Amino acid sequence: MTAGRIGMALAAAGALLAIALTVRWTPPGDGVPEQVDLEATFPDVDGREVRLADFAGKPMVINLWATWCGPCRLETPQLVDLHAKYRERGLVILGISIDDRPEAIRAFADEFKVTYPMLVGRDRHEELAALGYSGPVPMTVFVRPDGTIATRVVGIATTASMERRILALFE
Repeated sequence: MTAGRIGMALAAAGALLAIALTVRWTPPGDGVPEQVDLEATFPDVDGREVRLADFAGKPMVINLWATWCGPCRLETPQLVDLHAKYRERGLVILGISIDDRPEAIRAFADEFKVTYPMLVGRDRHEELAALGYSGPVPMTVFVRPDGTIATRVVGIATTASMERRILALFE
């Protein structure tokens, strides 16, 4: 292996370690709302308003992300796979881009073959704050069928970690 390849491998390993160390989860009761505001709406990439209330009674995974976010690009394929695995059981996954325009979101969804709704969070500061968003992405909110927040994960999570949290939503 050449010195250049070793350096690239070490840099990649360091980046993954940095990502892993930034992950944190927050249980309800840390000062952010415990109940999702089901009256909140976000436009989809075609401009239609989507109400969170349309998914009431179902477990939800709400992923806040951005097209420029490297960890988001790593996490999206995991969410696509989990959506395919659990949608028949009623799981709803929603992707909400925090600051991208619909055209960029549509291109991202096409690139990653996203099968769940992709929504526009740009200029929806109150609605994003109500989900507990305060700046970093990705952030994933796991919501029980009764609309209560089970947990939030800030940073990239492993598929196994997300799957454990999803399964807990069905209990």
